[in-house]
Amino acid sequence: MRYLPLTPEDRAEMLARIGVASVDELFADIPADKRETALPRLALHQGELEVERALNRLAGQNVTAGAVPFFVGAGAYRHHVPATVDHLIQRSEFLTSYTPYQPEIAQGTLQYLFEFQTQVAELTAMEVANASMYDGSTAAAEAVLMAHRVTRRRKAVLAGNLHPHYRATIETLSRYAADAVVALPAAPFGEEDLITPIDDTVSCVVVQSPDVFGNLVDLKPIAEAAHKAGALLVAVFTEAVALGLIEPPGAQGADIVVGEGQSIGNALNFGGPYVGLFATRSKFVRQMPGRLAGETVDAEGRRGFVLTLSTREQHIRREKATSNICTNSGLCALAFTIHLTLLGKAGLTRLARANHAAACDLADRLAAVKGASIINDTFFNEFTLRVPGSATDVVERLAAKGILAGVPYARLAPASGLDDLILVAATETTTEDDRAAYAAALKEVL
Repeated sequence: MRYLPLTPEDRAEMLARIGVASVDELFADIPADKRETALPRLALHQGELEVERALNRLAGQNVTAGAVPFFVGAGAYRHHVPATVDHLIQRSEFLTSYTPYQPEIAQGTLQYLFEFQTQVAELTAMEVANASMYDGSTAAAEAVLMAHRVTRRRKAVLAGNLHPHYRATIETLSRYAADAVVALPAAPFGEEDLITPIDDTVSCVVVQSPDVFGNLVDLKPIAEAAHKAGALLVAVFTEAVALGLIEPPGAQGADIVVGEGQSIGNALNFGGPYVGLFATRSKFVRQMPGRLAGETVDAEGRRGFVLTLSTREQHIRREKATSNICTNSGLCALAFTIHLTLLGKAGLTRLARANHAAACDLADRLAAVKGASIINDTFFNEFTLRVPGSATDVVERLAAKGILAGVPYARLAPASGLDDLILVAATETTTEDDRAAYAAALKEVL
């Protein structure tokens, strides 16, 4: 029996209610010459073996990250994930129980969320963290909304060197909430002035460090200026491993810290699912989106865990409620927690140092190539390479030589005019031979 619940009369009533005469009117914004007038001619069916062969041929056209020297970053990074991580997260009690709707029963899930929060708070030097977000960009957008609630102001200042995808996510959410956004222009070659735009109408300043070009940013003077104007500092990061080496945002005066946790425990996955990290000061905890797992004792004094902040008010306060991040990236958060537990503090620091050393070695090799230059004074494991002409063309020519050389900045921000810049990342997975091959191939294509 086919499930077609709507009668022609039902559809007519729905169209009348929204004020259109036909379904075709709903697609009026699509130019007529861009619309298909008939169904595409697809094969009615294929056998399982034929489908498998066809998909394998398509997959064979891709070059996997581990198959060639790989230097792609720009917000998603290739790191070694121990086999223990995948082995543990595939246990049935973890793999199938990602959202504790009955929190009193799901003690194991609540315990690892509590431990995840503790790790994120320690990494960022903040007082409280939530039980994860969807990814770094949506965490940044939620941070802006939270700052609006805390300050009762509706304007955010975004650093020009914020990742363009994060900026776009914030702008999209702000546009539909009728909030103001001041997005500064990118400043890859010089110091960015983030203090002048701050006034008593600004709710927050959003700054990324290391920024999208790899530069480390001193957040302290920005935090001081923001606090003087009654605004909050939202600190963003896209590379969680950097927190094993650089001064954490909380120690530099940040009020909200958000970022992407994919680098720890989670492999590259075509953009997702990833895991957003969100931490703040205790005094702002009731304005924090998502859920907070807490530790307590039961009536008999036994240790237990509860959802401290997944309040019913999230469901009944309508437009005044914080975002109820419920079906979140729980399995990714668990992978993060397991990997970070395996590393420990000393292991994370050693991993961060290995990343920085690899990037320094690569930067020295590329800077020695005639026509190329590194624009950064400081960086962690990612920096910006300037090449003559089109960076996109250079990346394509290097790809033809078996080198995945990085991300042209113009791919992230096509209208920026920065067409000669390549974002290059080197992690612990790159070898000395990989880095030497990159430099040699770059010399050939320039």
